[in-house]
Formats: sequence, C-alpha cells, structure tokens
Amino acid sequence: MLRRTMTGGRAAALAVSIVSVLATAGAPAAADGSGQVMVRLETPSTFVMYNADEGAAASNDDFVVPVAVVPGGGPARDVKVVVDASGLAGVAVASKGGYGNCTGDGPVFTCVYGDLQNGDGEANAPFTLHGVDGVRPGDSGTVTYTVTADNAAPVTGVTRMTVGGPTLHAPGPEKSVSGLEPGRAAALTPRFANNSRFPARQGVALRVDVSEGMTLTPRHSNCFYAGPAPTSAWCAFPTRAAPGAAYRTSAPLLYSVTPPGKPTGDVTYTWSADPRKPADHTVRGAGAPLALVPTPGEGFGDGYGGVGVTTTVQADYRPVTATVRGRVGDTVKVRLGVRNLGPGEPSDSESLGRFEVVPPEGTTVTSVPYSFEGDGGEWACDRPAGPGGAFVCAIGYNPFYEARDGRGTTALDFHIRIDRRVPGARGTIRAYNPYDRTPGNDVAAIPLEASPALPYRTFRQPGTWFAIGAGALAAVVLAVGYRRRRAAS
Repeated sequence: MLRRTMTGGRAAALAVSIVSVLATAGAPAAADGSGQVMVRLETPSTFVMYNADEGAAASNDDFVVPVAVVPGGGPARDVKVVVDASGLAGVAVASKGGYGNCTGDGPVFTCVYGDLQNGDGEANAPFTLHGVDGVRPGDSGTVTYTVTADNAAPVTGVTRMTVGGPTLHAPGPEKSVSGLEPGRAAALTPRFANNSRFPARQGVALRVDVSEGMTLTPRHSNCFYAGPAPTSAWCAFPTRAAPGAAYRTSAPLLYSVTPPGKPTGDVTYTWSADPRKPADHTVRGAGAPLALVPTPGEGFGDGYGGVGVTTTVQADYRPVTATVRGRVGDTVKVRLGVRNLGPGEPSDSESLGRFEVVPPEGTTVTSVPYSFEGDGGEWACDRPAGPGGAFVCAIGYNPFYEARDGRGTTALDFHIRIDRRVPGARGTIRAYNPYDRTPGNDVAAIPLEASPALPYRTFRQPGTWFAIGAGALAAVVLAVGYRRRRAAS
C-alpha cells in the first residue's frame, strides 16, 4: 500500500510515475526470504519535462520520487532520499517547490520519508521544473537519487529527463451532438495543428476519452484501447507533423451510448508529440490503421478537443412524500425527497435537479436539518421568500449528492409543526431535473391529518402552571380549613 505525502491532484501524477518503466538500480525486485530489509526506488527511467516551444515559460511540479519497502523483509527505519538535479544544467532549472517533506533550494534536495512499513511506500515531489529558452526537442539531462535507511543498504537510481515537443493544438469544443440513442454509433474526426517552430520528429499520438455511460469502438490496428468495452483509446501515427501544418484523422472514431446510459456525456481528445503508449491500453484494434491527412489550419486553440453529447436517455424523477400526522401543537418529522426511476442518471451535479416543498395549510416548517455527516445546520433547503412559497432543495449541492441512499433516492426529514386543524389540507412536493421526460409523476400531495390537542396543552404557556398550581393550592387550603371549622362546631 502506498502512503502519500501529497494532496489533491498529485495522486494522478504519482500513478503515472509508478506505471512507467521503473529504475531500480541497486535494489532487487523482491525479498530473498532472508528477512533482510530492502527498499526500492520507483522513479521512471525517462520523463518528459516540458515541450520545447514552451521555453522558459514552462513549469512542471508533477515529478514524484516514490520509495517502497520490498515485501517480506520488515519495516525500514528513517528513510531519506538525496535528489541531485545538477545534471539538468542547460535544459531545465529545478527549484524549491513541488510538495512533500523535502528541503533544499536546488540543485540538490533531501526528502524525508520516515519509517516505512513492510510492503508500504511513500512519495515526495522534491522540486518544480522550469524550462529554459533555446532548447530543442530531445535535449536531455539526468536526475540521480541516493536512498538510505538505518537498517537497509543504500539504493541509487537515475532518470533521463527529456525536452519534448512540439505542442500540438486541438480546435477546442466542437458542435454538440443531440438525441443520441443507446447502442447507436456517432462519429468524431479529431484534428490538430502544429503551431510551433519544431517538427514532430518522433511522430504524434492521439488520446481519446469518453465519459461514463459511453463506449469507444475498437477498430483501428494502430490504436490501443483500455479494455474490451473501452472508454479510452490511444493511437500512434508516424507522421512528422511539420511546423505550421494541420492534420485530421483519415476516418472518424466511433463512440456510442452504453445501455442504460446517461442523459449526457462528452468525448474529449488530446494530441501529443510523445509517442509512448499508456500501460493500461492493452487491446489493439483489429481493423485498418488510422492515418493522418492534411486539413485547413484555421480555428485551432489550445488544450483539448471534443464534443458534448445529449442522449435520449431520461432520468425520471418521482417525489417521495408522506403524511403530516399528529396532534395540534406537535412538531413531527416528515421525510420528503425525490427518487430517480431511471433508467439514466444525470452526469454532473449541475443537472441533478431539485425538489420543491410547499407545506400544508395549518402547518409550519420549523427546520430542515442536514442529515449528512459534518453539517449541523438547520436548513438544508432554501426557505421561501414569502408566505405560501416553496422550500427548494437543490440535489446538485455536493453533500446532498453524497447523501443518496444508493437506490437513487435523496430525502430529508422536514420538521413540521401542526398549528391548527384544516380539514382536507394538502401540501405539495414537486421533483425536477432537465432530463425528466415523464412529467405526469413529478408532483405529489403532502396530506395533513391533525387531531385535536390534548387538554393539558391549553396550559403549556410559560408561567401558566405556576399560576394554576398556586390557585389550586389556595383552594385546597380553604377547603380543608372550612371542613375543620365545621367539625369544631
């Protein structure tokens, strides 16, 4: 199990490093059964720092240095790594930054990993890499490591750090696709432009990803897919994209909605001049290879290309309702909310929708407490602006989303006080999301069944029982005195 010192998005960078080719010089791959403690350096043998056309503007703090204890030999104590980046002179500058428990201003850094348990690991990012002007694709340098521990032999390693390039630009979001039915294929033709002054000497690579509820069709022999029903594809092209040139794929890539699907989705793609295949893309397409052909060079931006998709899949919401039942003066809990009958589910928090509650006449909502851990507030829903308005509960609010019961239901306990009996009073609850195409079941009643208050409730105002008690006591004293006088006479 890998223990991390970084937070947030650094986990993704760590995963990339670990699945890269490992540089484990000086460390055996497994314990030899002798019980000796051994540590293993899990840095990649090669790493692309930045693209040549970025020059001094480039900055990268995603390079991590993972260290693990080889299983079978026991824990390692007081593990440290000295990272020497002096071999990057002329191609990059390693300065203090990154994240984790590291010291030093560069080019040498010392990272403290502490005690590591048998089989566990930890990672630090000792520096931030900055580009320099004047480099060309393929320029490189080295970073070296020395790992020490109180009870294990030292381990050394090296990473060849390379300048990549050029940066390849995609056209950005394209016209969206609407009404895509589950099982029906749609097509996307990726494009890119090389707006730098460097050719792509090693060829180019295309990465395509689809969101949950969609699938790519694995059909090109120069494309590798992540599994038999892939949501990701990686395609390699030998084309040395020239400076100022633009290209598109010779045929479109196909994607489809996987039943039951989701109401929305998206297809995104990026281009790279680094033709290294991701380790998890293992299924090769069986059809004709995909090629690149020239295309007009107008309209290219930065970053991703892709398309947003709206499907025919609906998310049919139905209100979850209950009766407000009790005596006048009672405050009761009434569980209200919404259930998704499917077949799909909105893909993002913004489209999860809401439910709106108007309580029955003769009642007052005193609170709608948060029912999720860590929130102690009284109002999980927005209160109405005026009398007779609706309480609005937005399901897209993240804690609300996490509070769902796993069966598509989100519900809360409304605390409702019964103020008076109103025969036939009924409140309403309305469910809404933009992909509900069955409006007939979106509204339900919240009936009121109020019984008369118990007699003692008339005396529950503050101070009433004190006054009543004193009067009763005086009456008793007078009665006893009267009886005694009569007996004496």
